[in-house]
Amino acid sequence: MAESVIDLRSDTVTKPSPEMRRAMAEAEVGDDVFMEDPTINRLQERSAELFKREAALFVPSGTMGNLTCIVAHTRPGQEVICEEAGHIYNYEMASMSAIAGVLPRIVKGEDGILAWDIVAKAIRPRIYYRPQTALISLENTPNMAGGTVYPTKVANLICDNAHEAGIAVHLDGARVFNAATYLGEDVATMTKKFDSIQFCLSKGLGAPVGSMILGSREFIERSRSIRKMLGGGMRQAGVLAAAALVALERGPRRLQVDHDNAKFLAELLAAIPGITLNPAKVQTNIVIFDVRKSGKSSAEVLKDLELRGVLAVPVDNEKVRMVTHLDVDRADVQRAAGIVKEVL
Repeated sequence: MAESVIDLRSDTVTKPSPEMRRAMAEAEVGDDVFMEDPTINRLQERSAELFKREAALFVPSGTMGNLTCIVAHTRPGQEVICEEAGHIYNYEMASMSAIAGVLPRIVKGEDGILAWDIVAKAIRPRIYYRPQTALISLENTPNMAGGTVYPTKVANLICDNAHEAGIAVHLDGARVFNAATYLGEDVATMTKKFDSIQFCLSKGLGAPVGSMILGSREFIERSRSIRKMLGGGMRQAGVLAAAALVALERGPRRLQVDHDNAKFLAELLAAIPGITLNPAKVQTNIVIFDVRKSGKSSAEVLKDLELRGVLAVPVDNEKVRMVTHLDVDRADVQRAAGIVKEVL
């Protein structure tokens, strides 16, 4: 392994900033199970304010946040419509089935983006011997589609039609601030029609731990009980919330830098023989490229990259994913692309 490592596996690998560490050390804390941690309470209030929601709840992870919302919206034996490459279907340990007792009903969107006509075909008819559709879950940005972004009017149309059909809509907004940066919109406007929202503090925003869920006051109170049932009731968690507050205030302002670096990386990679990649499709901070034409598998490419100090992850046997974040700069990106060229 090279001494200087460029870690492009995910934006979750970022280290807390000195400002975050100071905030954690100085955090005022209490017992959050008793709802007495003042820093947790400030984080929840600030998150609700940003999204113009009645209430918010801090959870240890995005997976727990999504699962909490699914449990709150559904009952066992029902179905949740989601995109086939969606995170809740592929990367959350089948928790919606194993714990919530509901089935995923997967559909395919173009570049991870669902449209209402696709969703509508997957909604079950109201027949007593068929599992009923209880929830639609959209992911923005769709991770495994390369960080593409839902146009707000497309998301709103799905929400409007779903509500008319009596179906709730959840937003897995792990990287919703990246989507907002790309669209030039505020998160409250983008997400106002969703019944619940989960977003991550520990990805592009740079916090060491945690996610938030948002919704009506009644929904969040129900979710608080579910969080406790899932083992997410924390005590003096204000030390985590303090870093999250810094991330929430500082993180969104600099996401465009990550997007610009991702676009630059995509352009460099696309020029390398053996790689298939359309830089025009890179909208946020995720770059996915196909290495089939190189004659190597993604695993072989990743092994060679690691030996030279570049870390990335496989999407499948043919594709590699790289994610830009606040701990890599333009020089790192340029160096990483150069190493990919050497490897191929």
